[in-house]
Amino acid sequence: MGPRPHRRPVSCRPVRRWHLLLVVPFVGTLWVPFYDAVEPRLGGVPYFYWYQFLWIGIGAVLTAVVYFATREPEPKADDGDDDGEAREAERGR
Repeated sequence: MGPRPHRRPVSCRPVRRWHLLLVVPFVGTLWVPFYDAVEPRLGGVPYFYWYQFLWIGIGAVLTAVVYFATREPEPKADDGDDDGEAREAERGR
């Protein structure tokens, strides 16, 4: 059996299931039968309007959830100031 062909990764960052949450606000606001009504009113505001404004908050919360769930961990900082020492050594040359 010969050597296996080397496969290139499709992308550097795989698509995660968390990103599917970002589709929810689009479906909720673009699927007209969900909000094609005047009743019920909330404080005198027709359903169409307060439904759309509600999705602004839901979209912001879902975006934050996806951001925090998918962000890369930050590298740990060193205790010493290595950059400062390197700069001082370059000045002394």
